[in-house]
Amino acid sequence: MFSRILIANRGEIACRVIRTAQRMGIGTVAVYSDADAHALHVAMADEAVNIGPAPVTDSYLRADHIIAAALKTGAEAIHPGYGFLSENPGFVDAVVKAGLVFIGPSADSIRAMGLKDAAKRLMEKAGVPVVPGYHGEAQELVVLASKAREIGYPVLIKARAGGGGKGMRKVDNPDDFAEALGSARREAKSAFGDDRVLVEKYISKPRHIEVQVFGDNHGNVVHLYERDCSLQRRHQKVIEEAPAPGITEEMRAAMTSAAVKAAQAINYSGAGTIEFIVDATEGLQPDRFWFMEMNTRLQVEHPVTEMITGLDLVEWQLRVAAGEKLPLAQEHIPLNGHAMEVRLYAEDPAKGFLPAIGTLHHLSFPTAVQEGDVRIETGVRAGDTISPYYDPMIAKIVVHGADRSFALAAMGSALNQTEIAGTTTNAPFLAALIDHQSFATGDVDTGLIDRQLGELTVPATIQAGMKELAILSASGLLKRPVHGDPWTALRGYAHHGGLAYPVTLEEGGQTTRYDVTVREDERYGISGPDFSVEVRVRHDTPNWHITGRNINLRAKTVTIPHGIAVLAGRTAAAFKIADPFLMAEQAGSAGDRLTAPMPGLVKSVRAAAGDLVRKGQILLVLEAMKMEHSITAPHDGKIAEIVAENAQVKEQSSLVRFEEAPLNTTTN
Repeated sequence: MFSRILIANRGEIACRVIRTAQRMGIGTVAVYSDADAHALHVAMADEAVNIGPAPVTDSYLRADHIIAAALKTGAEAIHPGYGFLSENPGFVDAVVKAGLVFIGPSADSIRAMGLKDAAKRLMEKAGVPVVPGYHGEAQELVVLASKAREIGYPVLIKARAGGGGKGMRKVDNPDDFAEALGSARREAKSAFGDDRVLVEKYISKPRHIEVQVFGDNHGNVVHLYERDCSLQRRHQKVIEEAPAPGITEEMRAAMTSAAVKAAQAINYSGAGTIEFIVDATEGLQPDRFWFMEMNTRLQVEHPVTEMITGLDLVEWQLRVAAGEKLPLAQEHIPLNGHAMEVRLYAEDPAKGFLPAIGTLHHLSFPTAVQEGDVRIETGVRAGDTISPYYDPMIAKIVVHGADRSFALAAMGSALNQTEIAGTTTNAPFLAALIDHQSFATGDVDTGLIDRQLGELTVPATIQAGMKELAILSASGLLKRPVHGDPWTALRGYAHHGGLAYPVTLEEGGQTTRYDVTVREDERYGISGPDFSVEVRVRHDTPNWHITGRNINLRAKTVTIPHGIAVLAGRTAAAFKIADPFLMAEQAGSAGDRLTAPMPGLVKSVRAAAGDLVRKGQILLVLEAMKMEHSITAPHDGKIAEIVAENAQVKEQSSLVRFEEAPLNTTTN
C-alpha cells in the first residue's frame, strides 16, 4: 500500500479522499490555488502545496505543477477526484511517465470511452444495447439530416466530446434540424474544442439510471448495483438515489450484466460508471435501456452506493491502484435499504439558478435524523467564502433508510435541520422536490424539473414573526433562561413602564427605527412607523417560540456581521441592523455634543473636562445590549463636560459636550 498520496483536486471530494487515506494510515498531500489557501482540504491534509493563481487554467488544470508537487513531497500516487484532470488521458500518461501511480483507470481505457461516438461503436461490438442513432464519422449536414429522418423525429443532437448538456439540442421536426445543428456545433466547439456530433432517437420519458462498476488489474470486474439520477436541471444531476425506484430484479440483472460487459470490453480497472438512458413510458422494461456513456472516474454521487453496500469506494480505489485484487466477489456485495443524495449549492433558483457568492457566516448540518442515517460531504466550514472561481457546491447531504419512504422522510428532516446564513442556497428548491408528489411516488424522468420549474422555484417569503424576532434579538433583551435564575426573563422590565430600547433596521437602503419594551410574563412590545405589536417569546430548545397576533413561529436566531439571521426550518432570512453608535457618530460629527443612542451604563471614562482631544480618540466606553461600545470624538475639540463613570444613561442623554471654540493647534 502507498505511504503517501497527492489529491489533485479541491473541495468536498478532496476532503472525502483525505478522510479515507488517513483512516488507512496513508499520508496526504493537498494542492491549492491562491484562492484556496485557507480551504478545508488544505487544513485536513498532512502537507499542502500551492500550484498557482485562482483560475483553474493556472492551477488545478496545470498537470505539470501537480506532478511537480507530488515529486517534491514524496507522494507515490495521485488521486484525481472528479472533474478537472480526472478523465484526461494525457495527464494519466504524464503521471505514469513521472514514475507515479494514477489512482484510476489506464489512459487507454479513458481514451476508449472519451468520445461518445467511438464509445458507442465499441459497445455495439461488445453486445451492449445502444440508443438507436448515428454514431459515424460523416459530419455533413445532408448526411446527418438524412440519418435523423431514418431514426425518426424527435431526435437529439449531441456533442461527441464532453458532457454537462453542452452541445446538446432536441429537434422535433426536420425544418429545425439545420439551425439546431449549427447551434450545437458552436457550443461544442467553444466548450470542448470539438464540434463533431452524433444523432440519436429522443426518448420521450427518459430516466437516467447508471451502474457502478469496479475492476482490478487481475481481470476481475463487479457491479455495485444501480443509481437513479433522473432528477436533473439542464442535464446536471440534482438528486440521486439507490436503488432505482420501481426496478425489478429482471431489469437489474439485465442492466448490471450489460455494465459489467462494457467494463470488461476495455479491460477496466478502478471505479467507473456505466450510464444508461431508459424509456420509462411503460415502466422499467429489461429491453428498454441503452448505453449512453461511461464516466471513467469516481462519481459525485458515489456516497449513495456506499450507503446501500456499506463499502468505501475510495478505499477500493486505493487498493486496486496499489495492485491488490478487488476486496469482494460479486456474490458477497450486499444491498441494504435505500439511500438518497441532494447537492446543496450556493445559488438562487428564483433567478435562474445564478451562483450566489458570499460568506457562510453560519453553517450547521444535522448529525442524526430519526428516520435513518445522515452523512454530510462538504469542503467548507462556517466563515468560508463561496468563491466565484469554482463550482458553488456547499455540501452533499446523503441519507439512508430502511426503504425509500424512510429515506424520503430522512432527507426531509435533514434539510429542515440544515442551517445556512450568509448566502442564498437551493435548499428550498431541494425541499420542494423532495415533497413533490411525482418524486414521492417514484414517477420520475429527466424532464420533471423543467416541467414543474415555476412551482419548484417560488421565492421564499419571510414568515410572520421573523422580523419581530430579529428586532428582539438585536435589542439584546432576548435572553435564554439561566437555570436557577428567575430574573433572567425580566431583564429590561420596569414596573412603571420600561425603557424603550431602540433597534434600527436597514431595509432597501432606508433605515427604520423600532422601539422595544419589556413587559411582564415574557411579553415584549415592538413599535415602529409601520407596525406596533405585542409578542410573547419563550425559549424552546434550540429555538425561540414567538407568538402574537397572526404570529406562531419557532425559529433560531444567529448573529451575523451587521445583522441577525432568523432560521425557521427550510426558510432563512437575514436582517441588516444599523449600528446606532456609528449613526450617532456620523450625525454628530459637526455638533457640539455626543448623546447616547440607546440606554446603557458608562463603564469607563477616558477623558476629562478641559482636555483637548483629536478626532477618533476614545472618550468613554458605554455598555448597551450586553456589549461594550467605544464612543469616540467625532472631530477635534475641547471637552466642556463629560458624563461620570458608572452613570446609567437614558437614550439621547448627553455624554460629552464640546466647547464651541475650535481646537488651538498650538499647545504648551
